[in-house]
Amino acid sequence: MKTPPDLQHLVDDGVIDEVLQSLKSGKEATVYVVRTGADLRCAKVYRNMAQRSFQKRAQYQEGRKVRGSRQARAIGKSTSFGRKEQEAAWKNAEVDALYQLVAAGVRVPRPHGYFDGVLIMELVTDPTGNPAPRLGEVDLPPETAREYHTFLIKQVVRMLCIGLVHGDLSEFNVLVAPDGPVIIDLPQAVNAAGNNAALAMLERDVNNLRSTLGRFAPELLATEFAREMWSLYEQGELRPESELTGVFARDETLVDPDAVMLVIDDAREEEVQRQLRLAS
Repeated sequence: MKTPPDLQHLVDDGVIDEVLQSLKSGKEATVYVVRTGADLRCAKVYRNMAQRSFQKRAQYQEGRKVRGSRQARAIGKSTSFGRKEQEAAWKNAEVDALYQLVAAGVRVPRPHGYFDGVLIMELVTDPTGNPAPRLGEVDLPPETAREYHTFLIKQVVRMLCIGLVHGDLSEFNVLVAPDGPVIIDLPQAVNAAGNNAALAMLERDVNNLRSTLGRFAPELLATEFAREMWSLYEQGELRPESELTGVFARDETLVDPDAVMLVIDDAREEEVQRQLRLAS
């Protein structure tokens, strides 16, 4: 295919040799399959703030670290410099998260570098070498659904152990590789300790997995893993090897109205996006 303008400088600089096809065009970025030497990889081109159809709310960036006090003040005042820094921080968030998660043993695409707004990373494929399908695009036998659920819950635990919550985990952000699920799309990753809505987002992530895989293994629908792992996290007792039961007695008096409204609003928008994908 013709090289997109956003990738031409990487071809000119020899970072990639050829752009083969467009893989995904979403609300935050466009992903291409590219060739680098003998390897096939993904090139994720992030949209600028003005181009993004899904404007992330301030709650997602709450608790994120910036480079220094000058940048923090500028972002807080929303100056032109501050908006530029905020945009850079948004685009860097997924890159930083991927390197942290790979080091922590979480199954995510392995990053191969970040070049002027373009993330080069592992291409996750199916057994035939084609791009892997998303979790929402496959039918699973009950046993496999249970295995995938167990694996993904462990991945969420590993993420939380290093202080991260995906924030947008669903059937659309999990790929099915021959060796199991791979978690993708992390530009909205949340600082678990510094974000007041982290628990609500964690619960939504875990419950999305529960609903998706519960279609094939209905007994999963009765599980409560999010609150259980969060309780251990708050007590400083959560470990990657922690054995969870999926049973947790909710304390319904602990309600954060703002966090609940955030989840409701995002769930509505997610459903609109889902219907658009199904219609196309």
